[in-house]
Amino acid sequence: MAEHTSYQAQAQLLASKLWSIANDLRGNMDASKFKNYILGTIFYRYLSERTEQCMQEVLEIDKQTYEEAFNSSPQRRAEVQDWSLQELGYIIEPKYLFRTLVQKIQTPRSDADKFSIEDFENAIKALTDSTQGQESESAFEGLFNDLRLQDPELGDTVAERTALIGKVISQISELEFDLTDPKLDILGTAYMILIGLFASDAGKKSGEFFTPTGPAQLVATLATVGLSEAKTVGDCTCGSASMLLEVQKHLSAHKVGHFYGQEKNASTYNLARMNMLMHGVSYQDFSIYKGDTITQDLYGDLKLTVQVCNPPYSLKYDPKISGLKEDPRYRDAGQLPPQKYADLLFLEHMIWHMDEKDGRIAVLLPHGVLFRDKAEAAIRKRIIQQLNCLDAVIGLPENLFHNTPIAVCLLVLKANRGDNRDNILFIDASQEFVKAGNKNSLEQAHINKIVEAYTKRVDVDHFARVVPRDEIVANDFNLNIPRYIEAEKVDDTVDLEAVREELSNIAANKQAAVNKVESMLAQLGL
Repeated sequence: MAEHTSYQAQAQLLASKLWSIANDLRGNMDASKFKNYILGTIFYRYLSERTEQCMQEVLEIDKQTYEEAFNSSPQRRAEVQDWSLQELGYIIEPKYLFRTLVQKIQTPRSDADKFSIEDFENAIKALTDSTQGQESESAFEGLFNDLRLQDPELGDTVAERTALIGKVISQISELEFDLTDPKLDILGTAYMILIGLFASDAGKKSGEFFTPTGPAQLVATLATVGLSEAKTVGDCTCGSASMLLEVQKHLSAHKVGHFYGQEKNASTYNLARMNMLMHGVSYQDFSIYKGDTITQDLYGDLKLTVQVCNPPYSLKYDPKISGLKEDPRYRDAGQLPPQKYADLLFLEHMIWHMDEKDGRIAVLLPHGVLFRDKAEAAIRKRIIQQLNCLDAVIGLPENLFHNTPIAVCLLVLKANRGDNRDNILFIDASQEFVKAGNKNSLEQAHINKIVEAYTKRVDVDHFARVVPRDEIVANDFNLNIPRYIEAEKVDDTVDLEAVREELSNIAANKQAAVNKVESMLAQLGL
């Protein structure tokens, strides 16, 4: 635990330095936009140093450097390139290595060798081109689209843009991290923290791509209870892929066969793929798709072992979209949710893709899905009565997220509920938080308390209750938590005598202060 704390502290320090770089360099550019340049440059440095690390291992027996092998002969160059494509999925030529760019910025050999922003553009293009026609193409295609190096906001002239990006590259080169450390990916962790900082700074505008650490940890923990590894893990609104990666941490063997994700926002879709690669997930072991989950089911017939999700809350959609009512994910409920609330569409999508043997789901949703009537009641009825896959309903505190102050609930679903098939666990964790600035924070102690209640599955006054399914049926499938867990009464009796005494003391102290000041003024002859 102490070791983990040490690594976390290093990552926090690294993230704060990155944040400082962003604030020093971005000028008038919005933080949510400038993040693309900071994160994109970090990512390029990672890929470059990963290349050097890989080539050092491959060429160690030949006692050659990467540059020597690459430039020795056309045949040797082809061999080195094949190794890079096979191991990494991309090629960064020696002339485009990050340290080469840094050398051109800081100590150019001549005026002709000085760094230009075109050097970075050519480096990125060469990397992307190397993946075309390869198995890795889908993982890298368009990955640097948000690194718009000709954007006028970087500067009106090539010289101005070169100077700014040169500073970004130079400062990022001074950050210390070790790619060879097998215990924890310091840079990857810092990368996640930095994403959180940008989300906080951007507020509602950019909070969508990041689920705060506390809720993400809780979701991942509940989704993986009892699992050492998972064949497949998915998130149908994956954002930056933070929760997909969180799942791997909470599997006792930390083994995931393949990650799947879908993301509608193009920038966030790129961020998710970068994040996967920076956390050491091979391009062969993840598939992130770009598209609208509601209208485009890009998973096909895939069935997933573990699914986590924090979809956009109360998203408006068009129920008249062609084919939506007949979509196999939604048709069995007989109704679509109201136009203003797409929440249950995401849940139905996840249920459709849940492995029928041991699939499980943990999803964050607004409380309205628990009690809104008509169409949503019909969907709840199907989930509870026909499918019988709802395992737990957990109410969380308000104001946990960057992009909304509302309280949310966490639903846990399982394909195989075993001995719990005749009940559903309710937990009221709405008071489990600490204040953290202008937000509330779900800390490890709160997570532990909720997970313990989930695993023990026993009644706890005012906190947890195992509710028979018959009782929920009798309540017309209304899942509103206060129906099943009585809130703890707060003694709001006012002691009038104590209040009167306190007011009297305040008045006396005030008069004593006035008397002291008047005495001092009198001594001064004023």
